[in-house]
Amino acid sequence: MPSGVIYNHETVQLDGETFSDCEFRDSRLVYSGGAPPVFASCQFHGCDWKQDDAASNTLAYLKAMWSVGAKSNVQALIKDITVAR
Repeated sequence: MPSGVIYNHETVQLDGETFSDCEFRDSRLVYSGGAPPVFASCQFHGCDWKQDDAASNTLAYLKAMWSVGAKSNVQALIKDITVAR
């Protein structure tokens, strides 16, 4: 579990990681579809969020749903993601 680390211009694999009090500066953050990362009190500055492998496939699937008329389904997923809990 990385804690208090400053990532500067680095590529960071996110899958299954827990980051605490970390700072990400101009870094590429890569999620490949494994266990979701956890961020506790982290800061992000100018980062590039990248989805690879299974995560990229999921985005392609959502795009396909949207393009064939399942927009309300995709919008419901977005609403579920953005609703404060």
